[in-house]
Formats: sequence, C-alpha cells, structure tokens
Amino acid sequence: MTAVQDAARRDVIASYGVVGQPPEPDLEGLVQLAATVCGVSTAVINIIDDRFQHQIAAVGLAPSVCAREDSMCAVVFQDPGHVVVRDARQDPRFRDNPFVTGDIAAVRFYASSPLVTPEGVPIGTLCVFDEEVGDLAPEDSRALALLAHQVVDVLELRRLTRELGQSNAALERFAGQVSHDLRNPLMALAGFIELAVDSPEMVGAPQAARALARAESVADRMAAMIGDLYAYARIGGAQPRREDIDLSELVSGVVEDLEAALVTTEGRVDVHLECRLTGDRTLLRALMQNLIANAVKFTAASGVAPRVVVRSHRLTGGWRITVDDNGPGVPPDQRERVFELMERGAVDDVPGLGIGLSTCRRIVDAHGGRVGIDESETGGTSVWMVIPDAA
Repeated sequence: MTAVQDAARRDVIASYGVVGQPPEPDLEGLVQLAATVCGVSTAVINIIDDRFQHQIAAVGLAPSVCAREDSMCAVVFQDPGHVVVRDARQDPRFRDNPFVTGDIAAVRFYASSPLVTPEGVPIGTLCVFDEEVGDLAPEDSRALALLAHQVVDVLELRRLTRELGQSNAALERFAGQVSHDLRNPLMALAGFIELAVDSPEMVGAPQAARALARAESVADRMAAMIGDLYAYARIGGAQPRREDIDLSELVSGVVEDLEAALVTTEGRVDVHLECRLTGDRTLLRALMQNLIANAVKFTAASGVAPRVVVRSHRLTGGWRITVDDNGPGVPPDQRERVFELMERGAVDDVPGLGIGLSTCRRIVDAHGGRVGIDESETGGTSVWMVIPDAA
C-alpha cells in the first residue's frame, strides 16, 4: 500500500474518533451479535492504520493494540468480500502468524469482513475466530458482511454527530459575532434617533416627529429580534417559545417595517390571513420578514414592481401559509438547494449571504412544520409552509 493511501486512511480513521477511546455500546453490541451468529467465542472490530491494529470493541477478550505486521486482518482487510479459513495452520497467509503459532494466541478458525467507508477506503475488519477448527454456513457469512456494514454505519453516525457538534459551536460563535456587529451600529442609530426626537426643531414638525417615532420603534424591534435570534442559535433552536399569535397582526408589523423598500420598488403586499398560530413570536416574525423581504427584493431585481400576496389556508391539524410573488421564480432543480446555508440559487446580483432561507427552514422545523417552494399563479415564486397546531 502506498504512503498516499496510508495517509488517506489515517485521516478517515481520525475522523471517526474511536481509536484510544472506550468501546462504544453500539459497537460492543455488534461484535456480540457477530460472535453469536457465527457460533464462536471471540469477535473483534479492528481498525488498522499504517502501524497498528486497534481493537475498538471485542467480545471474548479485552480490546488491545498490536503491531500491524502481527495482525491477521492486516493481511486481508483491503480485499473485498469475506475471508473464511477453517484452520489457519493450513493457510500460507496465516500459519506463521503469532496469533496462530501460540506466541500471542492459538487461532484455528478465522473469518472476517472488511470495513469499507462510503468513499471506498478500507479501514479494518469485523472478524470472528476460535481456537477450534470451524466453518461458516453461507447465510452466516452473509450475516457477517451485513454486520460489517452496520459497523461502518455506526462509525459514520459517530462522525456526523461530532461534525454537527462542531458546526453548531461554529454557528454559535458566528451568531455571537453577528449579534455584536449589528448591535453596535443599531445602538448608535437609536441614540441619534433619540437625540433627533428630543430636538427643539421637532416641536414644529409633527410629521417628522411621527416618522422618527416609527423609526425608534423599528430600531427597538430589531434590537429585540437580534437578541432573540442569537439566543435561538446558541441553544440550537431546540425549544422555541410557545404563545398564541395573530399572524395577520404580526405580518402587518413586518409590512410596516418594509415600507421603505416597498416605496423604493413601488411594491405592494396584500395580506389575506385569518390565522392564529401557536409558536415563537420572534422566530415567526423573522420567518415572515425573510420571506416577504426576499419576494420584494428578488422581484424588484428582475425589473418588475413587486406584488406579494400572503395567504393562509386551514388544514386538518394545522395551517398552510403561502407567500406568492410575481418575480422570476426558482427553477425546479434549485427549489431544495436554496434552503441550504450559503446557497442563493442562480441570482448573483442581489445583495445577501444566502442565510435567509436556511434560517426559515430551521424556524419551521423547530415548530414541527415543513417548508418548500412551488410556482405561483403569476409565474413567480410561491413559498409555502405548513405549521401544525400545538399538540
């Protein structure tokens, strides 16, 4: 085996984080099952790197480490399929091995199935052996192969769980930095608005005073939303608050906050909602603000005055909410991908980081719902979500 292959296998093994750790209960259960199915005294999961064989779970012996050159499995683990040897003393590959000769053990019957990652990298074996000569029936041999696949599945799940934990930690740090970066200019803005409101010049300008009061209210809502969204990211969105919400009232506030964008784009938002939801007010407001703002922004970017329609439809056990626009739409092959973090579809000339729709899906998921994209009646985008009633 080349040094490149050894290095690749080392990296894969390291990603699973099992070498040098106490045996995982799931892996111990699989080796116990392998020993029972094959009718032998000993079963082991071996992870083999460029120097050592690591027994990460075993039944019939205590897990240990041995040099790769002493390993029986190191001889065969890279070859696909099963290895079944009735008497290792009669096999030229094994007869001089210390596990056979008595220097380490006195193995006679030996069978193994390789552990191969989804990328095709062999990393070890699930092996069974005994000190008595034996054999495997075809169905038991197939069972051993299936159990080897299950071992890889458990290792993959362990890897994905570790990576998810690291991703969540990175998301928390990112959310904290964004929250800090947004709060500072927002606090400065609120301070300037407060100074302007208290200015003597406002006494004779009631219209300007009302506009500043609205701006102050929007800044307060944004500050609250930033804090709540940071808390949501920090806890992983596991426990959104639950309260009774008039969705029409909530969306009216969103439309009011988007008034400047609607005036600039000559846009209009029609709201047809007769819907009360049970959910987290801050998160649902962020959800609707994202969807409506996206509809206005991308429609205007296509050179069309935005027309956005928000509707609710009662379903058995929940509500279906739709946000339709008259924009360019989303091609069918991109309608799932745009919900992934940092994905923005085919539009490159509209500002943004591609975080909005991934956040929307996370919020809907946290409420036990589903979200997707269809084509609207006007040929644009129809974002739909189904939010269940509170259990």
